[in-house]
Amino acid sequence: MKKTIALLLALTLLLAPACTSGGGDTQANPPAQAEGPAPAPGGTDPEQEPEPAPEPEPEPEPEPTPEPAAYEILDPTVMPEGGARDGVPYAAYDGIVEHLFFHPVIAYPELAFDGDAQANGLDDFMVTVDEFNKILDNVYEKGYVLVDIADVWSETTGEDGQPQMVRNTLYLPEGKKPLIFSYDDTNYYPYMLENGFAYKLILGEDGKIWSWGLDPNGQEVVSRDLDAIPILDKFVEEHPDFSPFGAKACLSLTGYEGILGYRTQTDSNVEWTEELEANRQAEREAVKPIIEELRRTGWTFGSHTWGHIRLGSGNMAKIQTDTQKWFDEVGSLVGETPILFYPHGERPDGGDWKQTGEAFRYLQSQGFRVFCSVGIESFSFIKKDICAVICDRLHPDGKTLRWSRNRYLQFYDAKEIMDTAVRPDLGVGEDWNS
Repeated sequence: MKKTIALLLALTLLLAPACTSGGGDTQANPPAQAEGPAPAPGGTDPEQEPEPAPEPEPEPEPEPTPEPAAYEILDPTVMPEGGARDGVPYAAYDGIVEHLFFHPVIAYPELAFDGDAQANGLDDFMVTVDEFNKILDNVYEKGYVLVDIADVWSETTGEDGQPQMVRNTLYLPEGKKPLIFSYDDTNYYPYMLENGFAYKLILGEDGKIWSWGLDPNGQEVVSRDLDAIPILDKFVEEHPDFSPFGAKACLSLTGYEGILGYRTQTDSNVEWTEELEANRQAEREAVKPIIEELRRTGWTFGSHTWGHIRLGSGNMAKIQTDTQKWFDEVGSLVGETPILFYPHGERPDGGDWKQTGEAFRYLQSQGFRVFCSVGIESFSFIKKDICAVICDRLHPDGKTLRWSRNRYLQFYDAKEIMDTAVRPDLGVGEDWNS
């Protein structure tokens, strides 16, 4: 009897693996997802404790935003205590304050000078990245140091009790000469995007200002070497004595195509919709941290009018409407500014030096005090009949590189600056042979 029971038990064990609860074919190698005991047809195997659900993977902590490096901005109208700073003696300076201005620089000459309708204009009014870098090297080697245009003149009360502008004494490192930089049209207009310029400014992972754009092959490029703003930032990092007070440049902004590459403008030529306004507000929010970082690191802002209008037109209604639009769409982002840069270099009222007409008086009443045109020297004049300064600035660009070499020798030699290999072959001036 025992042998019979043992035999039956052995047969039972041999036959058990061939049986399944569903009666179908078995798999010799069950799939990986079937690991563990199979569940009963109606749910969990009553004899098996259910396995706990796996804990979800914790989301990675976001990378902390880097703390911006400290940046010190000093007042050049105050002599350092003891007459020296960091072992460098300072001295009073009351001479000419030179002023150079640039447009956005050309990152890809092969796109700018490709023979299309824009090529000659870009040759006239722009410099390339390579040329801009050479100009920086030259003015640095010639002993210039950057100062903020707003520090050169101040508003005060005259003996007659009326407000007036005065020229400040600057206290500079001994042997150095002051230099103002300004950049016109730092708006990144659509025509620029097609012709070899950066598209916009952004904040990099390091918290610094970078440029964003597309290279000639349509590939995204984030860089500090292809736009005049981060290029100057880098230059000052490497040569801090070029900016002993922390000044960089004044950015001259219109508003009709937004600012700094962000489309913050309204457009009266289209039906303005809620969607367009939502996009505009999103662009306004996106540009605010860029503005904040620029201001923190020595950049300032000036008006170039909202629509790049001609201030000599005499059309007061247009000037007033345009000015208010600049305040609403640009000034509301960058803050108040006493600096106005004339579009096209065109002076209001037919000549702001010899007369103070209706347009000039209106613009001055809106808070502008320093009015900048374009000329053949860094000229300035404090007006006697109104609290204002007018000044001219010089323009390194294709025109002056080709035709005005001698006038710029105090800053650089155009022979060593102009990249004739990439520019159109349009000739050079006679003074190149001197």
